[in-house]
Amino acid sequence: MSVYKQLEQLNIQLPPVSVPAAAYVPFVQTGNLVFLSGHIAKKDGKPWVGQLGKTMSTEEGQQAARAIAIDLMGTLHAAVGDLNKIKRIVKVMSLVNSTGDFTEQHLVTNGCSELLGQVFGAAGAHARSAFGVAQIPLGACVEIELIVELA
Repeated sequence: MSVYKQLEQLNIQLPPVSVPAAAYVPFVQTGNLVFLSGHIAKKDGKPWVGQLGKTMSTEEGQQAARAIAIDLMGTLHAAVGDLNKIKRIVKVMSLVNSTGDFTEQHLVTNGCSELLGQVFGAAGAHARSAFGVAQIPLGACVEIELIVELA
């Protein structure tokens, strides 16, 4: 099934690429790999601020990570022109703004990983890292970056 049909069935509309907040570009392609810069969670167009283990639940963090996956796919579409060119989601790296005793960063990151799997099927299965960090730019609760292989 086309990636776009899958997005339509999930009622997902891809957003445009966000303007970088600092001195970097949203994506870089080298050979058949595309590296997407970290995307922070947004809610209603603004940074989704919060800290897991203090002001946010794991479930809210999963929703934030899912929202980031949608933004990442919007950037990826802009980078490659057609999401059906994706051979494989290679790696997801997730930073979760969390307290020192919060240990469910991996479950938060599932919000992104599970959606990528739904949209890309077997090509969405990826390697992954999920880290707890003391802070993320603009106070965002989650930031995720992506590495993708093109067919």
